[in-house]
Amino acid sequence: MTQEWKSIKECKAFETLSQLAENPVDLTAPDVLTSERVEAFCCKGDIYKLLYSCQQVTEEVLEGLQSLADECGLVKQFAEMRQGAVMNQIQGFSSENRQVLHTACRDIFTNMPACEFATNQARVELEKLNDFLTELDQGYLLNGAGESFQTLIHVGIGGSDLGPRSMYEALQAYADPARQVYFISNVDPDDSARVLSQVDLSRSLVLVVSKSGTTLETLANETIVRTALTDAGLDPGKHCLSVTGESSPMDNPDRYLRSFYMYDYIGGRYSSTSMVGAVMLGFALGYRQLLEFLEGASAMDEAATVPDIRKNIPLLHALLGVWNHNFLGKPSVAVLPYSQALHRFPAHLQQCDMESNGKCVQRNGKPVQLKSGPIIWGEPGTNGQHAFYQLLHQGTEDVAIEFIGFRRSQRGKDQQIQGTTSQQKLMANMLAQSMAFAIGKDDGNPNKCFSGNRVNGILVADQLTPKSMGALLALYEAKIVFQGFCYNINSFDQEGVQLGKILATEILSRMSEKEDEPSLAETFLTVSEMNE
Repeated sequence: MTQEWKSIKECKAFETLSQLAENPVDLTAPDVLTSERVEAFCCKGDIYKLLYSCQQVTEEVLEGLQSLADECGLVKQFAEMRQGAVMNQIQGFSSENRQVLHTACRDIFTNMPACEFATNQARVELEKLNDFLTELDQGYLLNGAGESFQTLIHVGIGGSDLGPRSMYEALQAYADPARQVYFISNVDPDDSARVLSQVDLSRSLVLVVSKSGTTLETLANETIVRTALTDAGLDPGKHCLSVTGESSPMDNPDRYLRSFYMYDYIGGRYSSTSMVGAVMLGFALGYRQLLEFLEGASAMDEAATVPDIRKNIPLLHALLGVWNHNFLGKPSVAVLPYSQALHRFPAHLQQCDMESNGKCVQRNGKPVQLKSGPIIWGEPGTNGQHAFYQLLHQGTEDVAIEFIGFRRSQRGKDQQIQGTTSQQKLMANMLAQSMAFAIGKDDGNPNKCFSGNRVNGILVADQLTPKSMGALLALYEAKIVFQGFCYNINSFDQEGVQLGKILATEILSRMSEKEDEPSLAETFLTVSEMNE
């Protein structure tokens, strides 16, 4: 970083917004949710619109949020990140001290990328991938029996699984029907056993993803898959691929058919547009549609550089989240995609957001001055309406809601039923829920009363395609980064997961020393001794 930035608590606008939050707009009041408000409180981008009339904001609040963004230098920090500034650090303390350049992986559609050296590395990897996919497509790369590979088994965990898996699920409608992708992530042996029971290993490629090449769960699952290949009379070295750091233990041509690189400046949860997601998506979708996915992400990165919050969807989305969380006191965000294809996207956002912004230390080494990232969760609509929406409407927990919807279906297999299509029914439900959360309902029967004032916003696009999926991914990545800047935290490390890993390794060493499983008391004694 080129300077020491401040958190929103230190901004002049913070006091103004705090005063406005004492008496926020009442969405249930007459003549608040007018057609004029709906039209005015709409941020329009090239692919998405953000409808935020059902947020408890006024023009005064928006002006305060704009001042907050300007005082914190949110857009400037985002630009510095894209240009290669060292963002992954805590001043005065040991930290990873890395650049944060996941955006460089898709900044390939211009002659003047924000960080030329990183984008050039991304282009080299994409060329390697294109050559590999061409060999597959044209039949130059076959198994030992001269047959084509039809299946890819993606082995990874955390950011090496959640993002790619959610992208694949979202875009299966565009995948080559002759190819299938399966995922193994959990160290639970039933996870790998389930997948291995479903595939023909002789026609399967195995993609092992670990930047360090030492991830415990991934190496354990790789060993299981390699054993299965060997037991089937196959050479693992002719079936296994890797995505890893250059010169890591997994960068080994004797053990892997091909190796693709991810670099230190790409964090796992931000890696879906790197080779971590690109190899799998290229296999499933083909290289052309992979580029469309990257193009959508790149376009959203550019959109995130606009200083005016009313014209910058990721920035406005982030600041509305800060307003709800830190000024209106809403501890939780439900991400509710009205698209079954996005059924795993909230799980990816759980990691990307909560691992990024679940921090209690600022970048200057001091404790945070206010609550950092919220709890993120969600499921697709309309299924959720028949599950947890009861709590959202009438429960005592006040949850901020983010809807995601599309005007057209992906597969074009819709039909009219009782005068409307299923896609129309889906969109009608989303719009109705948005309005119901906002305005509520008064009733003489208290059991049928809805308090309203449940804030929500809607991200809407024409259709979920590779390009719009890339844009949606980058939109949320930028939102998370902007919010981390607001809290003045390092959104790019994850020290909170390290302690458990260290303790698990020690417990495993004790297990390996004993013929019998250690008792529960012995296990806790081991942990206690390590913490002394």
